[in-house]
Amino acid sequence: MQNILGAKLRKSREDLGITQDALAKAVNLSSEFISLLELGKRKPSLETLTTVAGYFKKDVSYFLQEKETAFNLLLKGEGVEIESRKELNKFKKYCEEYTWLEEITSKRIELAPFYSNISAERMAYEERRRLGLGEEPIRDVFSLLDLSGCHVIRQPFSEKSQISGVFIFLDVSESAFISVNCAQSFGKQVFTAAHEYCHYLKDRNTGPIIDNPDVFIDEYITLYHPREIFAQTFASRFLMPPRKVKEIISKDIRSSQLSYRDVLYLKRYFGVDIHSMLRTLENLEFVSSAKFEEFQRFDPKVRENALFGDYQDNGRQQKERGMPIRSDRFKSLALEAYKKKKINLEKLCALLGKKKTNIASMI
Repeated sequence: MQNILGAKLRKSREDLGITQDALAKAVNLSSEFISLLELGKRKPSLETLTTVAGYFKKDVSYFLQEKETAFNLLLKGEGVEIESRKELNKFKKYCEEYTWLEEITSKRIELAPFYSNISAERMAYEERRRLGLGEEPIRDVFSLLDLSGCHVIRQPFSEKSQISGVFIFLDVSESAFISVNCAQSFGKQVFTAAHEYCHYLKDRNTGPIIDNPDVFIDEYITLYHPREIFAQTFASRFLMPPRKVKEIISKDIRSSQLSYRDVLYLKRYFGVDIHSMLRTLENLEFVSSAKFEEFQRFDPKVRENALFGDYQDNGRQQKERGMPIRSDRFKSLALEAYKKKKINLEKLCALLGKKKTNIASMI
């Protein structure tokens, strides 16, 4: 009961944006006692619990009842078919392994700030500023998110699953995870990751979220929760800052009439998918609606390969192998745990999905 109470007390306090000291003064307790309550090291009297619950305008039972786990809610979701459940269970195992590795190596990363009452455009700007990105393109968005407290795994979901990305926040460990369907093109994986990162920054307390491909289609997105439009706008601004787009067009392209080759160049520069790049250029009035529709009908892969060479697209290969793409940080933690003798070689191989003969060069 104390662990449940402590976690819910901390969440209620942080949702209001107040410190332990401020809460202690409001309910006439010491900040040390509030800290011990949140850590699950003290049990409050019924009178104290009633006072605290009243301050947060919640029933006492809220702090005593354990809610259904995020993964139970995720797996019970409507429209989640058998194949998807298998992949989501693999995602669950990855989350548990990642959390465990952070614990045994004592290398947990603090959560990024929680944003509220802010526009998507402003949030993208503030987050880039917080991360010290300036206006430059993000060269490895997956590692960036991992180091921002949002753990990433890329999994090859089947076409039947209708899953592009998943976000989940685990209250007990206070850890956030996203899964990106790596059967998509690499550029789409990047955009999906940024979309899920928005849920991490703004929607982490609303429960697990599964985003299907329709969420990324202009004609269908309005049928979904408003948070999806917000996340789309955030992802666009986060990955393709308007000022940088304009600068590249001005300095490198030097024309307000963009050709399809120019669009492909910009797509490669920002590392996104063609649709996201075109939509951004249309919003910035560099591409007309007619040109947008025309360019949408082209096959970008053939033209792009002919102009610039093959592009990183290991998702298709991973789909064929049925293998997930673990994050670099996850691999690093697993290797550190092995070198510190926290795990044996067999466990290391299992965590990295490799045979002993293939892992010698890593250790």
